[in-house]
Amino acid sequence: MTVMVNRRQQRLSARLAELWRYRDLVRNLALRDLKARYKSSVLGFVWSLLNPLLMTVVFTIVFTVMLPSNIEKYPVFILVGLLPWNWFSSSLFGSVQSIVGNANLVKKVYFPRETLPIAVVVANGVNFLLAGIVLFALILIYRIPITAWVFFLPVLVVIQFVLTLGLGLFVAALNVRFRDTAVILEVILQAWFFLTPVVYDMRVLPEAKTIMGVDVEVRRWAYILNPIGSLIASYRDILYWTTPPGLDFVARTAVESAIILVLGYLFFSRLAPTFGEDV
Repeated sequence: MTVMVNRRQQRLSARLAELWRYRDLVRNLALRDLKARYKSSVLGFVWSLLNPLLMTVVFTIVFTVMLPSNIEKYPVFILVGLLPWNWFSSSLFGSVQSIVGNANLVKKVYFPRETLPIAVVVANGVNFLLAGIVLFALILIYRIPITAWVFFLPVLVVIQFVLTLGLGLFVAALNVRFRDTAVILEVILQAWFFLTPVVYDMRVLPEAKTIMGVDVEVRRWAYILNPIGSLIASYRDILYWTTPPGLDFVARTAVESAIILVLGYLFFSRLAPTFGEDV
C-alpha cells in the first residue's frame, strides 16, 4: 500500500514538474486567447474596461430605478461583485471547450493538456485585473475610503484562481467525454449567478429558517456551499464596506478551493491519456 502511494506521489510530482517546464506555453496560450478575443474589435482590449462598466449601468438602472433597493453607491456595490463573477463564469465557459476546441493541437503535438484550461483562467484573470481600473476609479468617484485591508486582495485573487482552475480542469475533462457538459454548464451558471450575492447583499439572507421542521442556518450554509459567493462577500467587505473580511470564512474558502483543485486535477489527469482519441 505504501509503495503504491509513493508511486502516485512520484507520478504527480513528475507531472507538476513537467507542467512547470511548459509555463511559457501557458503564457503564450493566454496571450493568444487575449489577442483572439479582441482581434476584430475596433476598441480592442478597451472592451475589458467597457464591458463591466456597461453591465454596471444596466444593473444600476434596474436596481435603483425599476426595482429600487436601499443599497447606497450601488454602482460600486454591483461592480465589486460583478468582476469576480465574470472572471469565474468566463473561465468556466472557456475551460469547458478548451480541450475540444483545440482538437487538432491535442492530436498532433504532445504537451501537458492542463496548459489549455490553465491558460483560459489566466487570460480571464488578466481581464479581471484590467477591469479593476474601472472599479477603483468608481471607488474614488464615490469617495469610498481605501483601507489597509486592500493589501489583502491578492490573497482573495489567489484563492479564486485556485477555485476557478479546479472547476475549470473538471469541466474541461468532462466535456471531452460528455459533450453535453457545455450546455448543462450554461444552465448551471445561470442559476449559480442568482444564488451568488452579485446583485444583492449576502446579509439579506435570513440567519436561520425552519425547513420541514428543521432549523437551518441559511446564511452560514450559503457561505459554506458557495465558495465563490464567500469570495465575493470578502471582496465587498474590503472594497465597499471598508471592513476586514471574515477571516474564518476566507480560511474555509481557501481549504475548499484547494480541495476542489486537487480533485479537479486528479480527475483531469485520469482522463487526459485518452483525450487524443476522444476529441
